[in-house]
Amino acid sequence: MKAQELIDRDKMTSHLRVAVFVDMQNIYYGAKNTLKKKVDFKRLLELGVRGRTLYRAIAYLVDLDKVNQDSFIYVLRSLGYEVKLKEPKKFYSWDKIEYKADWDMGIAIDAIAMAENGKIDVVVLMSGDGDFVDLINFLKAKGIKVEVISFRSITAKELIHAANEYIDLGEIGDYIVLEEKENGDISNSSRSFFG
Repeated sequence: MKAQELIDRDKMTSHLRVAVFVDMQNIYYGAKNTLKKKVDFKRLLELGVRGRTLYRAIAYLVDLDKVNQDSFIYVLRSLGYEVKLKEPKKFYSWDKIEYKADWDMGIAIDAIAMAENGKIDVVVLMSGDGDFVDLINFLKAKGIKVEVISFRSITAKELIHAANEYIDLGEIGDYIVLEEKENGDISNSSRSFFG
């Protein structure tokens, strides 16, 4: 199904309240590896909401050393996202330092809190991480519809099967990428993610 068909289909359910949770690193690397283009985060949010009532949209970011994300965070907020930042933890392994920073627990806690307060009907999870299967099953048991939107190439099969609906961004990539002008500039690059 094309992106516009999905949006038109769900306009009839405008009374449903939607919470969108975006694992930004997962979406960023999926777009970089699959589409080889930058993501238009305004259109990504439109795809998640699809004419329904947005309750909250949260973008989960890792605070990268030596990468100034201030303007990107400003743009995300202006588009309607709440932004949460996490600093990576350092792990020393023999002669190298490894960094780990994932938002699995934070996303799960936020989704469960919203499910428990009865304010949402639909959860849109933008991640391909298989660790979210238990969260999806919990939310579905609460009567909440769970949609997963991600790149199939980096999405756990069990996550796809657990969701009520799955949308592959690879199949509708033309809808969520920023258009490039003839001189190579990105049209409205203020909505893009670095990379």
